[in-house]
Amino acid sequence: MKVIQDINDSKAVYLMELLKGLSYLKTKTISNEKALLIEEIKEAVENLALSRKGKLKLKTARELYNEL
Repeated sequence: MKVIQDINDSKAVYLMELLKGLSYLKTKTISNEKALLIEEIKEAVENLALSRKGKLKLKTARELYNEL
């Protein structure tokens, strides 16, 4: 299982040291940009699932083009 946590900078160093001490747990820090990208991709996948169920109406390519 993978988990992403948003940790206050003042507590991050302590928490990372604590987590690194657990042999069964792998820790890795990522940039804010990468975290944002992951969240945006997750939201896009959720929107796709909703649209396939008919619970969300997406714009057509023509509608997007007309907005430009």
